Amino acid sequence: MTVSLLQGNVPQELKFVPGRYAETLATYAQLAERSRGRLIVLPETAIPRFLHEVEPEYLEHLKAIAAARGGDMLVGVPVLDAERQYYNALVSFGASPTQIYAKSHLVPFGEFLPPGFGWVVTVLRIPLGDFGRGAGEQRPLAVAGQRVAANICYEDAFGEEIVRPLPEASLLVNVSNVAWFGDSLAPAQHLRIARMRALETGRYMLRATNTGVTAIVDPRGTVAARLPGFTEGTLEGEVEGRTGATPYVRLGNALAVGLAFAGIGWALLARRRSPAKGRPDTDLRAGVRPP
Repeated sequence: MTVSLLQGNVPQELKFVPGRYAETLATYAQLAERSRGRLIVLPETAIPRFLHEVEPEYLEHLKAIAAARGGDMLVGVPVLDAERQYYNALVSFGASPTQIYAKSHLVPFGEFLPPGFGWVVTVLRIPLGDFGRGAGEQRPLAVAGQRVAANICYEDAFGEEIVRPLPEASLLVNVSNVAWFGDSLAPAQHLRIARMRALETGRYMLRATNTGVTAIVDPRGTVAARLPGFTEGTLEGEVEGRTGATPYVRLGNALAVGLAFAGIGWALLARRRSPAKGRPDTDLRAGVRPP
């Protein structure tokens, strides 16, 4: 199927400025309208406002765009629940029923604060600095005829967590906002992490980011297509859902850890069996060292 990954390129210093809100919504609406994908993916917190505060007509417009092609749109937006706890979430709109994935592996001091560190949010001026933690086990999102294992930002650094919804999931989707790190090594590093997850799982990995690197990674870990960083645009390509389970999906880190311990055991055994290698013999009576 055709997928469309949207990159809004909203500067981090303007992302949560109230006066920029309308422009941000317009940017993503225009990118979505011009896209062709059955599955459209927006970045992490693409809409910088709680879901219940977003204008209903705007959400209906996004839903109509996706539903018109028999597909769905995944939108990064914070969600507030009835207990006044908010989550970094990915919400679907379109032909399928609305579904939500809530991020479960949060970034310390960026998304959650240990007790006694509330002052960090004030000093660093981090909006939404104390998210709730989503459930560790969440079903794949049933959208656009696929079962999508969603993950947000650096959640894809943890392979054992990415495989939790597999082999049921047929596609991996990562949404990120690495604009926090600017033009540094972080965006390229994050793309390499995503490539490893695709290779481990035998699934396509779709990455929709705010400023880069927005990319389509194939099941062999190869970057099939990507957008330049710090540009506004849409990346489109053809992908296919995959089934089955790789050894890593079945065993997770157990195989790697087991091999590591086996290697340590082999090294210790080899050392014990090898001849002792002490200092050269010395003739203590003569007090001299042989040549």
